Parts: sequence; structure tokens; C-alpha cells
Amino acid sequence: MTDTSGSQRDLGKPLVVLENVNKHFGDLHVLKDINLTVHEGEVVVVIGPSGSGKSTLCRTINRLENYESGNITIGGRELPHEGKELAKLRADVGMVFQSFNLFSHKTILENVTLGPVKVRKMKPDAAKERAMDLLKRVGVDHQAEKYPAQLSGGQQQRVAIARSLAMEPTVMLFDEPTSALDPEMINEVLDVMTRLAQSGMTMIVVTHEMGFARKAADRVVFMADGAIVEENTPEEFFTNPQSARAKDFLAKILTH
Repeated sequence: MTDTSGSQRDLGKPLVVLENVNKHFGDLHVLKDINLTVHEGEVVVVIGPSGSGKSTLCRTINRLENYESGNITIGGRELPHEGKELAKLRADVGMVFQSFNLFSHKTILENVTLGPVKVRKMKPDAAKERAMDLLKRVGVDHQAEKYPAQLSGGQQQRVAIARSLAMEPTVMLFDEPTSALDPEMINEVLDVMTRLAQSGMTMIVVTHEMGFARKAADRVVFMADGAIVEENTPEEFFTNPQSARAKDFLAKILTH
């Protein structure tokens, strides 16, 4: 059988599946019949104008936002509504937000070891060893004994990524992870995310960083007005967008 997929990586089985998902905020229909399948090892970057529903989509995947209709499964299991089962599933879904959400009164090392010890019941020594490996991986191991306020925004966001990875998630969600950062710190976070993508982590990334989308994504999903308008490889999407909405969006952002 000949390989017709070009440079695309071989993808695993479906991991995150959204079927006909709908969500309203009052009268506002923010997610409209969303159908999306993300495979194991796939990096999907979600882009689109502000208010298109990108962040809401990200937050419904681990039930930080509820949805009214449709179905979301992770690893074949439907999202529980609440309680221990939801907490357990959330532990399998890493989430990195715009704000770093680190515990300010705990050291960097404590921030990264807390989840594995409390939720995964890891032994403290093992958790510490893994945390130091992860902090080294994201380039902040020398800051382990400091507190979040002593670090730059870029360093704090890299700690937040290490903290998510410490839980050994099956999928990582990133919701505008660089939008709160100063320009000179954005690349250091994107570099960590690019290396993570190359390592085979399943990732769903909401971002305005088109360079990252081009370089790291297997697939670009373009949203507008609460719907998925178009999805394609980065090469195809950026050079040959099919919809008027995507063409308009790219014309506005790529000329600056």
C-alpha cells in the first residue's frame, strides 16, 4: 500500500471525541454542533477570531464548562458530571490556562509534586524526582526552591506545563497559554510546547500564535461564530483556505 499522507505522522486511535456538542451562555449560542475527533499523538491547534468559541470548546473537554447537548468522550469514556469520577478523568487531562494558576504560597517544586502525591498517591520522593526531571525539561529546575512571584511570567507558565505533565495526562489542553505574557517570553513557552508536540503528546491548543500552528500542528481547526468552519493541515490551511471566513481572518492577521 502506498503512503499518500505526505509528511503526516501516523496517528493512534481516537482519544478525544466530540459529537454534536452545543453550549449556550444565555441567548448566546457559543458552541454549535461541534464535531471533532483528536487521535492519540495528534496536535490540533484551534484558531479563529475572538469570541468564536475556542476557549469554551477547550473548557468543555474537561467539564470546566458544561454543555447542553451532544457527547464528549475521552479514551472511550463519557465525561462524568461531577464527583470522584470527574476528578479522576480531569487528572488524565492536563490543562494550561492564560493565567498560570500556581499556588503562590508553595515553592515551584511543591507546586509540581502536589498533584501526583495527593491525586495519584505517588510517594513523595518519587514525585520529587519526577518533578525535578520535568522542571529540567522545561528549563526551570534551578528555580525549584523559589516561589511563583520570584519567577517571570514565561518561567511560571513553563512551571504550569511541568505541573500538568507531572500528572501523566493522556491529553494536554492549552487555552491561550501565551496571551498573558510579554512578547519576549512567548517564544520560551512555545519552544517547550513544540518539544512536547514532537515527543508525541496528544495536544489541543487554542492560540493566536500562527507560527506555532504552522510548525507544530498536525491539523488546524478554524472556528468562527461558535462553529468549526474549516479544518486542514497547516500547509493547506495557511496557503489555501477554503472558506471566506478563513480567508478574511488570515488576510487580517498575516498582513501585520
